[in-house]
Amino acid sequence: METVNQNIKTNEEQPNELTLLAEISRALINEEDINKILRLVLLIMSEHMGMLRGVITIFNRDSGEIVIKESFGLSPEEQARGRYKLGEGIIGQVVETGKPVVVPSIAKEPLFLDKTRSREKDEKNDLCFVCVPIRAGQEVIGTLSADRKVSSKNPRVALTQTQGGKQTRGCGENGMFNSDVNLLSIIAAMISQAVRLRQVAHEENLYHWKSNLQISAPEGKSHNSDVFDNPNSIEVGEQPANIIGNAKSMRVVFKMIDKIAPTNATVLILGESGVGKELVANAIHYKSQRAASPFIKFNCAALPESIVESELFGHERGAFTGASATRKGRFELANTGTIFLDEVGELSLSIQAKLLRILQEKEFERVGGNKTIKADVRIIAATNRNLEEEIQEGKFREDLFYRLNIFPVTVPPLRERKSDILLLADYFVEKYNQMNGKGVRRISTTAIDMLMRYHWPGNVRELENCVERAVILSDDGVIHGYHLPPTLQTAESSGTPCAGPLQQRLDALEYELIVEALKNTKGNMSKAAMELGLTDRVMGLRVKKFDIDFRSFRSQR
Repeated sequence: METVNQNIKTNEEQPNELTLLAEISRALINEEDINKILRLVLLIMSEHMGMLRGVITIFNRDSGEIVIKESFGLSPEEQARGRYKLGEGIIGQVVETGKPVVVPSIAKEPLFLDKTRSREKDEKNDLCFVCVPIRAGQEVIGTLSADRKVSSKNPRVALTQTQGGKQTRGCGENGMFNSDVNLLSIIAAMISQAVRLRQVAHEENLYHWKSNLQISAPEGKSHNSDVFDNPNSIEVGEQPANIIGNAKSMRVVFKMIDKIAPTNATVLILGESGVGKELVANAIHYKSQRAASPFIKFNCAALPESIVESELFGHERGAFTGASATRKGRFELANTGTIFLDEVGELSLSIQAKLLRILQEKEFERVGGNKTIKADVRIIAATNRNLEEEIQEGKFREDLFYRLNIFPVTVPPLRERKSDILLLADYFVEKYNQMNGKGVRRISTTAIDMLMRYHWPGNVRELENCVERAVILSDDGVIHGYHLPPTLQTAESSGTPCAGPLQQRLDALEYELIVEALKNTKGNMSKAAMELGLTDRVMGLRVKKFDIDFRSFRSQR
C-alpha cells in the first residue's frame, strides 16, 4: 500500500482525460438527482478509464460508519456488504487521514479487506486499487475509489514505465499513480461541489419543513449528517436499501415497514402482481431481530397441491412413493427466522387448515409422521387476490384470513407512483448495462414521455422487462422511443395520430391485437383465441376478415 502525497504536479493533459472531465461536468450540470449524478459519474469513469469497479462511499458521523452510496460493477448484495468503521481497511483509513491511498496489488495488501466479496481469488493478483477522499471544505465526507486491471496491453492501466521521458499511467512497484490519483481527486472535488450547491439550494425549504414537523436533533448531532442526501426528500419512514421509490405512497409503506419489522407479528402484504411484494418481505425480515436467522421463500402457486404439503411441512421416509429419506420442510428450515409465503391465496383448504395450526400453536407434523415439531417462525404472506371475496366464495378460510391479516401492508401499483418510474428506469438501465456489457447513459425525452404515459398493468416487473429490452437494442448509448415495446407506442409518441372514421380505427386496432397474439403463440390459432378471449370460430372469422395468413407466424420460431 502506498499513501500518496497529494501535491498535484502539472502534467500534459491527455485528450481522453479532457473528454472524461467534460462528460462528468455535463452530467453534474444537467442532472438534479444526486443519486443519478453519482451513478452517471461512475458509468462515465468506467467507459474512459477501463475501471472494472467503482465505489462512492459516505461517512455518517452520527453512526460513525462508512457505507457505499453508489457503485459500478457491484451487485446490490455486494454493495450492501460494504460497511466500514473509521480507520478500518483502506477506505476507513482514507476517511480517517484524508490522504489518497494506492494499492498496487490487492492480493498482497493485508489492509485491503474486500468486504463486498466481489473479487475472485484468482483475479486479485491482477488488480490495483486507488482511493481518494471526497471533501466538503476541510471535512472528509466520503471516498471515491476504483479497481484497475494490471495490463501492459492497455496504456491507461499499464505498468508504470518511462517512454520518451513521460510517465505512463498504471500499476507499478514504484509508481505512485500520480496521474490516476490526480484525476480521481479532481472528479471527487467536482462531485463534492455539485452536491454542496444542491444542498444549499434546498436548505431553506428544509429548515421550514423541519420547523413545521417540530423535528429537533439530539444534542451534538445533525439530522443532515449525510451531505450526499437530498435534504428535500426526507421520508416518512427510512427507505430500505433494497427498494427504490420516493413517492408519497411508498414512503407510507416504508413507515409501516419500520413499525412492524422489530415485532414478531404476522404480516400480510397485498398488491397487484409485479409491484415488489417480495422486496417488502425482504426488508421486513432484514430489519427485524431475526435478520441473522434464515429467510425462507415459498411460492404457493408454483407447485401442484400434492407436493405443496411435503414442501412446507416435510415428510418421513416411506410416507409416499419416492420418499426414500426423511426430508425437512420449509417451516423447519425457517426455524428462528422468517418464512415468506407468496401467493398464499392459491393454497388449498386442507393446507390452509394446517397453516392455521402453525399460526396458532406454532407446531406441526411431517407428512407420514406422528411426531409433533415445534417451529419458532415468523410468517409473512402475500397475495394479489381479494381474500375477502375468496372467503365469500368459500375458497379461503375466514379464520386463517384474520390470523394473517394482523398487520396488512398494501404496496401501491406503479401507475399510482408515477414519480418513481424514472428512478426505477435508471436503476434497471445500470443493472442491465452491467449484465450485458452495454454503455447506455441516458433515456431520450421521447422515451421518457412514453414511460410516463403508459399505465403499467404489469407494474415494476413489466417496467424492468421493457428497460432490459431497450438496453439490449440500444447501440448509441441512448434509449430511444423505438427501443420500447409496441405496447408503449402511442399515436402521439410514434408520430402516427389516429385518423379516419371510428370503425376504421377499431378495425386497425383489432388487426394489431390479432397479429400480436399470433406472434406470441407462433401461429397457434387456438392459443391466440384463448389469449384474446375469443372462441375458435370467431377467431377464424376475424382472421378471414383481415386476410391474415396465420401460417406465416409459424416460421418465426
